[in-house]
Formats: sequence, C-alpha cells, structure tokens
Amino acid sequence: MSDSSVNECAILMLALGHEEAAEVFKYLGPKEVQKLGVAMTNIGNVSREQMETVLYSFIDETEGRVSLGDSDEYIRSVLKKALGDDKAAHLIDRILQGNESAGIESLKWLDSASVAEMIRNEHPQIIATIMVHLERDHASEILNLLPERQRNDVMVRIATLEGVQPMAMRELNEVLTQLLAGGDVSKKTSLGGVKTAADILNYMGGAVEASVLANIREHDAELAQKIQDQMFTFDNILDLDDRSVQLLLREVQSETLIIALKGTSQELKDLIFKNMSTRAAEALKEDLEAKGPVRLSEVEAEQKEILKIVRKLVDEGQIVLGGKGGEEGLVE
Repeated sequence: MSDSSVNECAILMLALGHEEAAEVFKYLGPKEVQKLGVAMTNIGNVSREQMETVLYSFIDETEGRVSLGDSDEYIRSVLKKALGDDKAAHLIDRILQGNESAGIESLKWLDSASVAEMIRNEHPQIIATIMVHLERDHASEILNLLPERQRNDVMVRIATLEGVQPMAMRELNEVLTQLLAGGDVSKKTSLGGVKTAADILNYMGGAVEASVLANIREHDAELAQKIQDQMFTFDNILDLDDRSVQLLLREVQSETLIIALKGTSQELKDLIFKNMSTRAAEALKEDLEAKGPVRLSEVEAEQKEILKIVRKLVDEGQIVLGGKGGEEGLVE
C-alpha cells in the first residue's frame, strides 16, 4: 500500500469516530495496525475538501458490496487456478489454516526482544516451529537476538522441517499458555523447509547470515546450497523483468533507492535507469554522484527495505521471482 493510500485510510479512520474505528482495527493485522496508527498520529489539520474526497472515494469503493458468506472453497479454487497448485499451496495455508496456530497469533503483536526473551529457554525444535509461523522479517529479528549456537541450531531445524503435525501445534500452544482450537485438524501444515529458512536468512544479512550459512554447511553442505539457491538478494533484482522492476520502483522511496544503489554493479544501476523516465533517471544519476560515500551498514539496511517490498509484491502476486554482507566500511 502506498503512503498516499495509508494517509487516506488514516483520514477515514479519524472521521469514523472511536467506536467505529475500533471495530475496523479488530480486523487488521499487527503490521497494518502499526502502520495505520503511525499515519493517524501524523495527520495534522485536514481540509473539508480532503475529507470529502476520502469519504466519497470510500463510498464509491464500497457501494453495492454484499457479503457472500463462507467462501473457503471458492478461495482455494480461485488461487489454484490463478497461481497453480504449488504456488497457491503456501498462500492457502496462511489464509485458511484457521485456529491451528491461534497461540502464535499473540506473538505477532509483540516486539522481537519480548518474543526472544520468552522463547530463549525453549527447545530449539519448539523455537523453529514458532519461527515458521511468524512473518519472515519478524522471525529474523528474533533469531538475531538469540545466542549464536542456538540461532544456528534453530535455522538447521527450520530448513529441515517438513511440516507441523497437530500434536506439535498442541505442544506449541501449551508452551505459549493458550489452548489449541480445532483439535480435530488432521492435516499438517506445509510451513517450514528450505524456502522458509532462505526467506528468514534474507532478512538477516551481513555477518550473521554468513555465520548461519557456514554452520549449516558444516552440518549438511547440500542443504546449505539448497538454501542459498533459494535466497533472493539485492543483485537478484537483475533477474526481474522490466514490468516487475517498474512496479518495484513505484513502491520505493527515492532516498532509499539512492543509498541502496551505492556500491552496486553498473549493470544493476542501468536496469533501474532503463525502467525510469529519462528525467527521473537523470535526476537519480545526479543524486548518486552528489551523495558521496555511505556506510556499508546503511546500504545494506536500505537494500533490505527494498527486498521487503519485493517480497510484499511477490506475496500479493504482482511480481514473480525467476544471498550479502561484509565488514563495515564505506562504499562509493
């Protein structure tokens, strides 16, 4: 969602009033609540014209919509037809897995430090099971706060996890002091595995990522290679088609792009320039030259933000994919 869309939603929420806004928030996820909440606090004075524009837009969007009731099977059918069985499987699990991971939902609302403190004394297999149910960037932040040996052990277990049985989910929910609803579920989830490990590692970056991969390589060289093959790094943007690059650039802030491109290959820069208007490309080239040296840690941080956008677009089905650190220093 673009910044302008978020601001429009924030204006709408402020216009609804306390009780109605609270009802809307009940249906939002942790990240959506945080993003929208920040936008609401930053909204200053709003003109009557702005307010009317947002309200009329909302009315136009919602007018004539009706509830179609239970649509699980319809969602499964549509996703499979649109994405194919393999691509749709994981998305369907995330959307429709119901109450199997109800206990984990509470963790999604906690900051990474709190979750790390809560789980650091649990068995690595329990931690791995928790991690595969969280957003990848959230899981990465939590694992970064665990001791190196424990983190490496957990990553190996994530990469070799072939699914989560209902019994394991019961145990997990007991650990989190919550009851498992829907205990008659017999099919295991398809979470975990090489791709999950790769996604989490992608968010780590730098020396931590290299350390974890090296440890996995000692444990199982073939597994480490499989994980590395699945990782999407900043240089892999070169593998995106022009349409995907253009969609990505619409979501990226200009300052983020300037810093992220420092020290990258000319080939990657040329791909970015190629997918911008002539005026925008010239402006970006000038900004890159004027920026001067930037710390490698800043470059990696901004590249990580762009990779988050890539994964968001992939999750939304807008683009299809066809990993990066080092010592601290300056890059030209």
